[in-house]
Amino acid sequence: MSYAIIGFGPLGKALAKAFARSGIEVSVATTRNPESFASAAAAIGPEIIAKKLAEAVQADIVFLAVRFESHRDVARVLPSWKGKIIIDVTNAYGVSPEELGGEPSSRVVAQAFTGGRLVKGFNHLVSGVLELDPTVHGGRRVVFLASDDDSAATEISTLAQNLGFSPIKLGGLAEGGLLVQARGNSWGQLIFKDLVKFD
Repeated sequence: MSYAIIGFGPLGKALAKAFARSGIEVSVATTRNPESFASAAAAIGPEIIAKKLAEAVQADIVFLAVRFESHRDVARVLPSWKGKIIIDVTNAYGVSPEELGGEPSSRVVAQAFTGGRLVKGFNHLVSGVLELDPTVHGGRRVVFLASDDDSAATEISTLAQNLGFSPIKLGGLAEGGLLVQARGNSWGQLIFKDLVKFD
């Protein structure tokens, strides 16, 4: 299984640190030339590989860690995302429900990634928390996942566990997914909730 993070701002770097901590290789890419951020990627760990966008999106599982407004630009890189899982880490704060056609923002993102299987996840924690070791006081930091594709959610749940987190599946995008999505100028009820699960 191959992984990529699209976007190398604070959120993309936080995700990269999670991969590096777990010793799992991941590609990172932006719209910029990879030479411009290769040293920053290497500084996180040898598992973090800077690539061109067109190369990175060949991965099996792709984290979409860009601004919501940029998701279509990423989606256009491939004619079809069939066989891939896209993890939507975006937050559509400030985007009106009317602009989204009344749909959850993740449904809008899913429509752009033709043929892909979308999971909403890893977006409810601010980057400064997400980048921390998820082992906390003997428990594990919680990440929420929502998807209309249960098998995709299960795959990402396993990945989250491998990254040290405790995944909690919320159900479909229109139900549980709304708990971790911004709508207009309001945040979902679970956004910013830094929870720890104890075994």
